[in-house]
Amino acid sequence: MAKEDLIEIDGVVTEIHSHGNYTVKLDNGHVLSAKLSGKMRKFFIKVVRGDRVKIGISPYDKSHGLILFRHKVGGPSTGQSSEPV
Repeated sequence: MAKEDLIEIDGVVTEIHSHGNYTVKLDNGHVLSAKLSGKMRKFFIKVVRGDRVKIGISPYDKSHGLILFRHKVGGPSTGQSSEPV
C-alpha cells in the first residue's frame, strides 16, 4: 500500500506497549493501536505518552495505524518564547 492511500488524522498517545506499539486516542474519540513508521524508527524519533501525533490509517483496516509525524510542543508557533525573560 502506498503512503498516498493512507487516511491521515491527528491524535494523542495514551499508552506505550512493548515492541514499539502505541495506543492512540484520535481527535474524534476513537482509540486504536499504532506503530512507528520506518523513517521515525530510522532517525530514532522518540514518542512518549501525551505527544500529539499524525496517524496514517489504512482504508482496509481501521483498527491499526502508523505514526507518521510527532508534533512539536513549545515552539514559536504556540506563542511560547524560547528566549529567557
